[in-house]
Amino acid sequence: MAAGTGAYGRRFDSGRVCLDLVATGAETSGACEQLDCPARLAEWLVASRLVPRGTPLGAVDETWVAVFRQLRAGIDRLMTAQLAGGSADMDLERVNALAAGAPPGLRAVRGQGGVLVRALSADPACGALLAAVARDTVDLLTDPVARAGLRRCEGDACRRLYLDTSRGRRRRWCSSEVCGNRERVARHRRRVRAVTS
Repeated sequence: MAAGTGAYGRRFDSGRVCLDLVATGAETSGACEQLDCPARLAEWLVASRLVPRGTPLGAVDETWVAVFRQLRAGIDRLMTAQLAGGSADMDLERVNALAAGAPPGLRAVRGQGGVLVRALSADPACGALLAAVARDTVDLLTDPVARAGLRRCEGDACRRLYLDTSRGRRRRWCSSEVCGNRERVARHRRRVRAVTS
């Protein structure tokens, strides 16, 4: 998952596809809802690398949007509970049920110039893509090393989740360039005001 900006809004690499899904919500990012229509969900599916670029996504409809948003809310509650030392058992049951499904099958095919590229074995199905995100959630929750790096951004208007893989595990923001810079600018303004008051 490369960081960058997609058509659906500011994109960052949280370190896990399940956390990237959580970041698409307005309540988490402090921005607008990023999965507000089938086209934007289709863009996110490609940007998150759940489906290879060029995969036909004509089956994505409002039903897909609704179930991905439901899964997103459940994952957010699970991760919030994890950070607080609590539990979200109903959400855990839902994630486990989805993770039991088969994720999309992958195969290698020849692309332009004969280079091998990823392709799905069949047309993408909503349940299979949900299963892939749910499995990533289970992986994160059951991996003690990854779980220990789970953080929530300390930015004032941001609640994004990310994995802190920094050397000293002291990362405070989902993005140093965005949330970190806002905090540094705010700190500078407070110092200037204190001096001029």
